[in-house]
Parts: sequence; structure tokens; C-alpha cells
Amino acid sequence: MAGKDPKHAAAQMSEDKKDDIMKSFESFKDYLGDQVNKGEKLGLGSEGLSKGAKRVADYLAKHEEPRNREEKVLNELWGVANKEEREHMAHVLVKLADQTN
Repeated sequence: MAGKDPKHAAAQMSEDKKDDIMKSFESFKDYLGDQVNKGEKLGLGSEGLSKGAKRVADYLAKHEEPRNREEKVLNELWGVANKEEREHMAHVLVKLADQTN
């Protein structure tokens, strides 16, 4: 999340690794939490972290199928949200991920 292009990061990730991350909502939150921690260590503030979360969510909505109920709900919410609402959702995802770790 921290400054990486999600498409590039996903292209370098094995399918097994993607499956491990996406298999449950808990593993997905753990992965996001790890990425938030990395971003914080790089000095990203909440705006930078939220922009990263939005890029990841945009990528997932376009390129990955949800693999559980929670991801399906997030995907549907993301699909109907406008730009401003997506920015707010990204902030909330960062807060959720930050509390996870």
C-alpha cells in the first residue's frame, strides 16, 4: 500500500500468496494492517495511507473477485460509492487495518 502501484505489486505476487491474503476477511485485514504499518514507518500520514488504500481498493474492485462475504459487501459498497464516499471508505479501511495489528 505504501506508495506501490497495486497492479505492479499484484503482478509480482504469486497466486498462492493472493489466495492466502484473500481467503478470509481476517487474513485480508492482517495484510492491510501490515501495509499500513509499513506506510507509517515510511512516514506516510493518514492522507497518504488513505490514498494507498483507495488505490488498492480500486485495483481489487476491477481485477479480483471477492472470496468471502465481507469482501463481497465491501466490493458492492465500493461499486455504488462516488469518489468522495470511496475516499471516506478508504480512511475507514485504514483505521480498521491499523486497529488489527
